[in-house]
Amino acid sequence: MMSYYALQVKTRGEDKYIKLFRALHPEVILPIYFPQRKLDIRQRGAIVHSEAPIFPGYIFIEIGEDDDIVNYHWAFRKTEGFYRFLRSNQNITPLVDRDLEVVLHFIKKVGPIAGKSKVYFDAESRIVVTEGPLLGLEGKIIKVDKRKGRAKIKLDLYDDSFSIDLAFEVIAAAGTV
Repeated sequence: MMSYYALQVKTRGEDKYIKLFRALHPEVILPIYFPQRKLDIRQRGAIVHSEAPIFPGYIFIEIGEDDDIVNYHWAFRKTEGFYRFLRSNQNITPLVDRDLEVVLHFIKKVGPIAGKSKVYFDAESRIVVTEGPLLGLEGKIIKVDKRKGRAKIKLDLYDDSFSIDLAFEVIAAAGTV
């Protein structure tokens, strides 16, 4: 059984932290995840493709059952940009329950970069997700912007709650043409 840990690092410095960690500690061969999302943003009439973190300021590490976080604790802490392990540096605990479920959704099911979901709207104007990053997160959708093609979802990680936008494209409902 794999364990997943969350590290808080400098926001907008997640990629830099991972690269620096890999350069300083080439002997540490652990999967490090930094889930991101693609969004199309309209700026001055032009569509700009951008990538943004799903969990700003957080990266996730996967450690096998034969390993222990204590073996890597100082390597992560000494790398520039590190703030803390979650729950705290004195109480490092792996992700469990809903926290683990949400993180694994983006790490394993979606992949490193969440693209657009495919959706349609039913007769009552409710969003129905057929594929993509929003699949399985329908209960977390708090707002839908059809014009921009975005769904705002509420995510919880430890004691923090935050919302992010994920892109979608509308397809024809099954049986309609």
